Amino acid sequence: MDKDFLLETETAKHLYHDYAAKLPLVDYHCHISPKEIYEDRRFDNLAQVWLGGDHYKWRVMRSNGVSEEYITGDKPAFERFEKFAEALEMTIGNPMYHWCHLELKKYFGYQGALTKETAREVWELCNDKLQNDPECTARGLIRQSNVAMVGTTDDPIDTLEWHAKIAADPTITTKVCPSYRPDKAVNLHKDGFAEYIALLAKSVGKERLDSVEEVCDALVERLEFFHQMGCRAADHGLDYVVYRPCTMEQANEAFHKALKGEKLTLEEIEGYQTVILLCCARNYARLGIVNQLHYSCLRNANQRMFKKLGADTGFDMVASTDCIADLAAFLSDLDESGQCPKTIIYSLNPSDNAQIGTLIGCFQGPEVPGKIQQGSAWWFNDHRTGMTDQMTSLASLGLLGNFVGMLTDSRSFLSYTRHDYFRRILCNLIGKWVENGEYPNNEKSLKKIVEGICCYNAMRYFDL
Repeated sequence: MDKDFLLETETAKHLYHDYAAKLPLVDYHCHISPKEIYEDRRFDNLAQVWLGGDHYKWRVMRSNGVSEEYITGDKPAFERFEKFAEALEMTIGNPMYHWCHLELKKYFGYQGALTKETAREVWELCNDKLQNDPECTARGLIRQSNVAMVGTTDDPIDTLEWHAKIAADPTITTKVCPSYRPDKAVNLHKDGFAEYIALLAKSVGKERLDSVEEVCDALVERLEFFHQMGCRAADHGLDYVVYRPCTMEQANEAFHKALKGEKLTLEEIEGYQTVILLCCARNYARLGIVNQLHYSCLRNANQRMFKKLGADTGFDMVASTDCIADLAAFLSDLDESGQCPKTIIYSLNPSDNAQIGTLIGCFQGPEVPGKIQQGSAWWFNDHRTGMTDQMTSLASLGLLGNFVGMLTDSRSFLSYTRHDYFRRILCNLIGKWVENGEYPNNEKSLKKIVEGICCYNAMRYFDL
């Protein structure tokens, strides 16, 4: 994994080293903590920064037969790290191997291979830097990574106090923007909905919300607050995209049943969700906020482990959903009234690439090149094959040159090397096309395309 890692042609090497590698990162969707950024958290050891909350790594360990007590349990930190090192050696062909070694090289200067035998050496080297190097704190890692913008993921009821403190601190030069994630207000059929609506009411200074109209008003009020705090994007994590128009009377009936804990029909659930999603999207358009739609994930497949550990612990999988017609109808409804926001669409199922690639061409607009985007290869697809397939499909069916590029979607401050990984794959793909004679070796055009996808398209798209 030397300087030319993944770069198979001279054109690829030139595009990466002379253009892509130097550019700032726009990490417009991630899950890192704004509190940890403001407080400039220093991590105690490599297990804490690597294994804490990272369900990608947890899945690797489980697949190597590691007992759960070393994964999410309370075994000593080095023993947990050693178990991960032993599992990592087996990840040939898995992006986890690449990510981890890119991180070890970039942030800790380690040039070797992490195995059970080298675990102690790596542990001591990295812990020394984590505990003593001023550039190995939360802010230092962001500075090292040349990050221009971080888009965190935040609930509408969040006070955004840490974002306010970051904005007021002149020593923090990276723009840290809240992103609006109203999933709990959308999912009236899931546990905790009534309790969440009470919290939403409190966030807008009311005792309760008695109707869907009041829920919409509360969500819009919170969205406007987020906008004032620098919000550039919203994000919806959906099982599938719904579009089932209903009357406000029908939506209210479903809403009141949900508050009382009564059983809902699929029609009632989808009708209410459609009302809320349309309300949000219209206001995203009004405020210039990007709408991100993530779908086709089957969450918590292992019910035994879900009951034991809860959500987001590594037991989710790719789903197969048939919602492209509803997604098209959803965008068409918004487009017809002139209220379609900039939208990025992500499916966890890579077989949806062509559907999304053709859908986005139906709803583009003059507001910005690539107004409707196919999102970067997401979650289980953010590996070499997944990224190459997604970009090849997008190039075949649309304009790859207007793509807004990579995001980390991560909870780790070390995961910015995924942008480097993406940039290498991008330059390798373009380099092959050029050297195959499929695109001219026009320096000005190639520079514009590569720099745009790596950085400038996202800056333009998110108004940075």
